Amino acid sequence: MRTTITRRRFVGTSLGLAAASGVWPLLGRMAEGAEEKLVVGLRDVHLREIGEKDCWSSLRGVGAEGVEVEVADDLSLPNLVSPGTNYSLADEGSIAKFAADAKAAGVKIPALFTANHFDSRPEFEIDWVTKVARAAKTLGTPAIRIDVVPGKTAGDEFQKLATETLKKLVAATEATGVALAIENHGDTTNRPEFLEKLFKEVGSQRLGLTLDTANFYWFGHPLSKLYDLYESLAPRVHHTHIKSIKYPEASREKRRAMGWEYDKYCCPIYEGDIDFRRVVTILRKAGYKNDLCVEDESLSKFPAKARRDVLSKEVRHLKLILG
Repeated sequence: MRTTITRRRFVGTSLGLAAASGVWPLLGRMAEGAEEKLVVGLRDVHLREIGEKDCWSSLRGVGAEGVEVEVADDLSLPNLVSPGTNYSLADEGSIAKFAADAKAAGVKIPALFTANHFDSRPEFEIDWVTKVARAAKTLGTPAIRIDVVPGKTAGDEFQKLATETLKKLVAATEATGVALAIENHGDTTNRPEFLEKLFKEVGSQRLGLTLDTANFYWFGHPLSKLYDLYESLAPRVHHTHIKSIKYPEASREKRRAMGWEYDKYCCPIYEGDIDFRRVVTILRKAGYKNDLCVEDESLSKFPAKARRDVLSKEVRHLKLILG
């Protein structure tokens, strides 16, 4: 019987970076002495909440500089809505159209998003993500957010399967130089020991993390421990999901049950417990230079007409922190 619980189910709902070779050990790191520029972006699933006529106007409407784009199995981009256009990465012409429209809108694409099922369709996953990586290279997108979530397997068996599959995927995408960024979520990749073993056994500097700032907190790690986790994993961060939770003060430093009262206490980043100035300092110290991507799972708490303002305020909050 499968017992894995992902956070989302719990809630109920050509310019590639070259492979690292000496000066800095990982993709997404700045050259020494170079000026840092972090992009403040938004997950594309939030664009429908903003109320503009198309995805590009929606991004401008809340001040976002970039967008993480979900890629469907057929390489379409289902969350990017623009009248008369169906965006896709399925062929060179479609990629060129998408790239041109993003450039015209002044929007960067810091990451592509894939929802993976490595233990149920490994061969499809390798072929699909390789195609996504080739498109990412053309777009100048440095990272692909990936899932490493158990389905039919668990424990040591899943660790072995994940390692073997990711080794194949790293090899298949080597020519692109694009990073593969595992999101920490659910009951597996929120365990730092799982991630550390996986990184070591796969042995590729292109395999790293989509750091979801709230998911470690959701998992039950005490608030003060979060910053130790961020710091230890920062050299592996290629992409981020920026979100927060506001727990009662008496619960913040306790080891809580996974997902405890998340629906009740998830909140916009400017209201939550996580200190994003401290997060940004940690990432900058590690040389991170990609995106701060807002992902707000509390939006359903707000009236539809208020959600645009919430997202806009979150973007401004991060921009103020960045200075």
